[in-house]
Amino acid sequence: MPRYCLTLDLKDDLALIAEYERYHEAIWPEIRESITGAGISGMEIYRFDTRLFMIMDVDDTFSFERKGQMDAGNAKVQEWEDLMWNYQQPLKKAMKGEKWVLMNKIFEL
Repeated sequence: MPRYCLTLDLKDDLALIAEYERYHEAIWPEIRESITGAGISGMEIYRFDTRLFMIMDVDDTFSFERKGQMDAGNAKVQEWEDLMWNYQQPLKKAMKGEKWVLMNKIFEL
């Protein structure tokens, strides 16, 4: 089963970070459905200070292109993404408009 790891930063504001975490305690049902419907079988997000780290386990139907197309056509996902952007900020070396950045695996045991 393929696994992808991505990273993103939050704005350096403790109140915003707390609010962001509260949203993720119970994500909207439509967001959960969009994640699993895209072939993502497991997802975890970890935080250290303002840095987020996401682990995604996916099945063979998953592709970033397909997920992007599905999200672009889903008004509820767009509403969620717009809301989350109030808390998030791009990494220094992210491409314009890029949020979560795919990380390269450099070690495995």
